[in-house]
Amino acid sequence: MSHILFISPYYPPEKAAAAVCVSENAKRLAMRGHQVTVLTTFPNYPTGVIPPEYRGRLIQQEMRDGVRVVRVWSYTSANKGFLRRILAHLSFGCLAPVLGGAKIGHPDVIIAQSPPLFDAIAVRLLARRKRCPFIFMVSDLWPESAVQLGALRNRLCIWLAECLEWSTYQRAALVWAVTDGMRETLLRRGLAPEQVLLLTNGVDTQKFRPLSKEQARVALGWDERFVVLYAGTHGLSHGLTTVLAAAEQIQHRDDIRIVLVGDGAEKAHLLELAGKRKIKNVAFLNPFPHDQVPQLLAAADVCLAHVRDLPIFKGMLPIKMYEAMACARPIILALNGEARRVAVQEAGAALYVEPENASALASAILTLRENPAQAECLGLRGRAYVDTHFSYDVLVEALDAHIASLLNAHGASRPEALTSANVKSYHV
Repeated sequence: MSHILFISPYYPPEKAAAAVCVSENAKRLAMRGHQVTVLTTFPNYPTGVIPPEYRGRLIQQEMRDGVRVVRVWSYTSANKGFLRRILAHLSFGCLAPVLGGAKIGHPDVIIAQSPPLFDAIAVRLLARRKRCPFIFMVSDLWPESAVQLGALRNRLCIWLAECLEWSTYQRAALVWAVTDGMRETLLRRGLAPEQVLLLTNGVDTQKFRPLSKEQARVALGWDERFVVLYAGTHGLSHGLTTVLAAAEQIQHRDDIRIVLVGDGAEKAHLLELAGKRKIKNVAFLNPFPHDQVPQLLAAADVCLAHVRDLPIFKGMLPIKMYEAMACARPIILALNGEARRVAVQEAGAALYVEPENASALASAILTLRENPAQAECLGLRGRAYVDTHFSYDVLVEALDAHIASLLNAHGASRPEALTSANVKSYHV
């Protein structure tokens, strides 16, 4: 079996999708007999505040679900303010290999997650030092997404980020794209088909499963109103001001409630906006621990996946979509491209609305409120589809096979077995 190292600044007990994705893959690879290490920083997302039990340390090690977690200090920032977040990401990318390099041992292969793009610095330095190949996992095409969102405008910074992005793709043994749209973009840019691995994110279908709505509502203290749930990051990319506008249009319906669960850069603005407009049918809740999210989803009548109407999101497949489908909850989907193809056309699990169209969103909410049989059918079809296509158990089996093939192709399963000819393949 191999020693696999993951690099990511996000890891449980954090609840964000990036942390969940890495941990689900890491713990399953450990269950399959591999030695798995995660190099990360101290929990702080999205507030930038480190819990007391993790403070005052430069390095800390722990075991979680059979995975050895090496945490190193880095600058932290709340998930707001573009410059400070960039500094936090750069801090981790530069400090992680310096502080954690001696603690991670000798991995056979390294998997780094992007974004943040600066994880590329850490993985390239460690791949050179440890003489092993690396897989670069692309969950978002950065800096392109930051440019389209208007968060990154400086031409020099854009050029430097694009240089880091492309040179890392070229040096990776494999570039792991999580959607078909991302894979096609990478191929159009010039990467060879054999270098690009398509493997989607997924969901734990044992943890996320259909549960009793009535029991979930009793546990949460919710009443019998029809609940539209958005659970996830409240960020620049999610267009949640449109959700508030839709809520405003249906305020006359006392039987409908919209619940926004999570945190992020835009939450304070959304709270202020809801207060100014006196929108009474929207509730804002703090993030839930990830092991409580199945109960949260069970309590909802409909789950919402919404982003801004930008080209970059046509290749997006949000994890919240998989989780809602696994819990047999119907979805209102305000995404174009691949998510629409999967959830609406293939799975038949979602009602599509145009992104950033408040009237269309309000109409879809009313449609599912008045047609419970349709909503139930969407949910059941979603669960069946996820079981077949997006279970992490199935996906990690495929990842394990790709790692074995990669190590066999490079002629080594341990660093000491590398020849000088092999090492030349890992330029950084």
